[in-house]
Amino acid sequence: MAAITTTPGAHHDDADPNASFLEKKGLMSWLVTLDHKRIGIMYLISVTIAFLLGGIFALLVRAELFTRGQTLFDADTYNKMFSLHGVVMVFLFIIPSIPAGLGNIMLPVQLGTKDVAFPRLNLLSLYIYWFGAVFGLYSMINGGVDTGWTFYTPYASSDPAHGGVGSATSVIPMTLAAFIMGFSSILTGVNFIATVHKMRAPGLTWRRLTLFTWALYATSIIQILATPVLAITLLLLTMERFLGLGIFDPRLGGDPVLYQHFFWFYSHPAVYIMIVPGMGVVSDILATFSRREPVGYMAIAASSLGLALLGFLVWGHHLFVAGMSEWATMVFSALTFLVAIPSGVKVFNWVATLYKGSISLQSPMLWALSFVFLFTIGGLTGLFLGMLAVDVHLHDTYFVVAHFHYVMVGGTVMGFVGGLHYWWPKFTGKMYEEGLARIGWFLVFIGFNVTFIAQFIMGSRGMPRRYYDYLPQYEIFHQVSTIGSWILGLGFLVLLVMFIRSLMNGKPAPRNPWGSAALEWLTPTPPPTFNFVKDPVLTRGQYDYQLATDDELYEGFDDPLFPGLRGGKAPAKKAAAEGDHG
Repeated sequence: MAAITTTPGAHHDDADPNASFLEKKGLMSWLVTLDHKRIGIMYLISVTIAFLLGGIFALLVRAELFTRGQTLFDADTYNKMFSLHGVVMVFLFIIPSIPAGLGNIMLPVQLGTKDVAFPRLNLLSLYIYWFGAVFGLYSMINGGVDTGWTFYTPYASSDPAHGGVGSATSVIPMTLAAFIMGFSSILTGVNFIATVHKMRAPGLTWRRLTLFTWALYATSIIQILATPVLAITLLLLTMERFLGLGIFDPRLGGDPVLYQHFFWFYSHPAVYIMIVPGMGVVSDILATFSRREPVGYMAIAASSLGLALLGFLVWGHHLFVAGMSEWATMVFSALTFLVAIPSGVKVFNWVATLYKGSISLQSPMLWALSFVFLFTIGGLTGLFLGMLAVDVHLHDTYFVVAHFHYVMVGGTVMGFVGGLHYWWPKFTGKMYEEGLARIGWFLVFIGFNVTFIAQFIMGSRGMPRRYYDYLPQYEIFHQVSTIGSWILGLGFLVLLVMFIRSLMNGKPAPRNPWGSAALEWLTPTPPPTFNFVKDPVLTRGQYDYQLATDDELYEGFDDPLFPGLRGGKAPAKKAAAEGDHG
């Protein structure tokens, strides 16, 4: 895999090139660092805080809905709770979580390079994210918003302080927060595309990239092309609210449907900013814990680019009940079904990869398998919403809420947590407790399904979303859903404790604890400042278990399913052979 030919040159940080990137101490060494791994870790800390905050809002919403009428707070506060849950989870957590967090840490290592193409731009993107988060925090302290995460006009753009009849909450600071954080997303996308094109190690051709790298590349294209549309839209909303311009408000001569077109032209591609990186994580995990090259490697890579393209063509299915022509609804419905093709390509190739593989059910693999199962449910239920005749009945019901969460939580969050489990030993140098990891996974998996299957049922029976109160026949489903949310929250609490215990008292991690053939597992754990002691030159593919040497695969690898074997060496080789010739 890695014939070593050259030594690294000068780097932006004055540090021993062979020292761990974690060796430098002090807060300032982190705040001014240009090391992509440290920047990625600061992103991870930031999005984890956002996830915990958004999760608290979600638990408060579910607690309020446990009984009919007022349980904890009034209707206005309830509207703010679900709005803040959505805004925090989408803009502060899900969008940056995998690309800016795990992607920043692992992409240059997977490419065999010392850093991203523009290290200073990378640090700037982090500070822009923090700057936007400050505006969001100010909005929360100043009363929050009650518009939902979509900021629909004219309610969000009409300010009672200027004679309007819309929301009296802190809308402008929150829209500015999303506006500012959009620039962070754009800069990250530019950096990643330049890095993939210009910073690959010798021998690392396009067909030798990891599928996680392909996913980040496709995601970066969406970030660059779609995010400016959101920025312009939110800027127009702010101008209408603050200056009274007639853009979206019909009282001023505007058109609220125009806002929906603008917003969803970004926000549906944004769904793939959230989900495609998770697909890349899952592809890498499935290959590692099946001990074989992914079936249909190029098809999976191409499907990531296909999702990036098709994501720009289907925004109209969010507007089926907003007043479009019959021709437009038919076109958008047909285009929506096309999205199932690249998604189906991934799922079928993942299942084929598992077939005849030497499967090891360690904790990262459990999260990856959960992703495949839950994302499939989310995708299939999305087909209902893509059909006009069905969507007019299910639109704005809890069916949509459940579908969205099966894709975002069952997909993106499962991929994020799975990737965190998978690469945690590499970038922290510490192992975690496998027993706690399995308990956390079990609670999250069970709690998630209990929470949202109940919402599928009540949504199909007509329960509208975002309602503070509801009819008696829905109470049992709300109670089941709330109990599921408590189990889900407990599962994430277990995982938080597990990762903290790992940082404090975890056993030192070996170089390659999972027996992967990929490039990132050939560098020391944790990686040195420049990622590799010497520059790697690739002579095989990153999933080629046949050509990988024993020292590359099995150093430090311990699979409890194959005691006595050196990390399941014989099954791995056998499975790879069967996969090649079967």
